[in-house]
Amino acid sequence: MYSKHVKQILLATALVIGGLCSQVVKAQDAQKIEVTAKKFAFEPSEITVKKGQPVVLVLKSADAAHGVRFSDLDVNVKVGAGGSSEVKFTPQKSGDFVGHCSVFCGSGHGKMILTLHVVD
Repeated sequence: MYSKHVKQILLATALVIGGLCSQVVKAQDAQKIEVTAKKFAFEPSEITVKKGQPVVLVLKSADAAHGVRFSDLDVNVKVGAGGSSEVKFTPQKSGDFVGHCSVFCGSGHGKMILTLHVVD
């Protein structure tokens, strides 16, 4: 009886560890893209990713607080002045999506856009 419980515990442990390892692999497979926000532009201003592939978008600020929001993809990330922040997402539809600065940063704020191309 004791042996049966030990086997069950070992099996459960192996399943949990296997599940955790697969999550780590998925995170490592994500495409990492760095974008710098500064008054009043994103650099680069256009990025391309693949549909269904995980993405880690790292947003850095060169000056003031900024953000970027892709409403069609339900993606929003904000960063403080001089800081860095990231958002993880997996685009499920292809097309061109326009992200806008989501933190008011001055007179040119409304012209701050980042184009995301999602390809098959």
